[in-house]
Amino acid sequence: MGNNSKSKITPYLYLVPCMLIFGIFLFYPFVKTIYLSLYKTNKMGQAKIYVGLGNYKELLQSASFINSLKVTLIFVLIVVIGGMLLGLIAAVLCNKAFPGIRVFSTSYALPMAIASSSAAMIFQIMLHPAVGIVNKLLGLDINWLNDPKTALICVAILTAWLNSGINFLYFSAGLGNINETIYERASVDGASSVQQFFSLTLPGLSPIMFYTLVVNIIQAFQSFGQIKILTEGGPNESTNVIVYSIYRDAFFNYRFGSAAAQSVILFVIIMIITLIMFRIEKKGVNY
Repeated sequence: MGNNSKSKITPYLYLVPCMLIFGIFLFYPFVKTIYLSLYKTNKMGQAKIYVGLGNYKELLQSASFINSLKVTLIFVLIVVIGGMLLGLIAAVLCNKAFPGIRVFSTSYALPMAIASSSAAMIFQIMLHPAVGIVNKLLGLDINWLNDPKTALICVAILTAWLNSGINFLYFSAGLGNINETIYERASVDGASSVQQFFSLTLPGLSPIMFYTLVVNIIQAFQSFGQIKILTEGGPNESTNVIVYSIYRDAFFNYRFGSAAAQSVILFVIIMIITLIMFRIEKKGVNY
């Protein structure tokens, strides 16, 4: 009996270190955030006045927060579509063996190794209205990051490029799993390269594409560093995505209760989108 009970307990003992780390760095902060979202806090972030759902009601009636939601959705849309397209095109281009393939593959994967803050600083110089290479090459005189019409697009394009590196690796792995013989058969049947791409490549990539889509959506919602460096939510809150709004409310306005409520709303949005994606995946992904 003693040996049986020990063998039953032993696997759970191995999980204790893991659960401790999760408890300290994931579960406790999550519960504390929900708790703080129900209170008005002082400047030290301590819960002082219980307001229930007051912070949430205040946010949903706030023009600034509604704008943040709209800006975030536009930002996520550009980042996800742009990042996945760049990664897919690069993966398809590198799918055939040719001289110098390793150089190209490394170049396309490189964005994943660059910190968002470093890339943002380089991008800031490139988009400078007076000395920036973008205006010089295009012969324009646009203040890209200080114009509400272009600021969000610029930050989103940078983020899409940063995400394209890991997408390139995902899609390259997916393309490597597609049987080459189906392309040979399609060629014999007279299918063009474009027809092969839409009829064979995309359906073959659908499982990895679904996974990449979910990961990209979550990453896009959590983007922060490049926005902090390039625009700080401006101009006129045109790049004030939810994550930056949370940062600003917590560490500039010392409204930790409101910031916590925004964090919970962001969590709920990402969770709902992820659940919808998994529901779609069960119906429409080809394996």
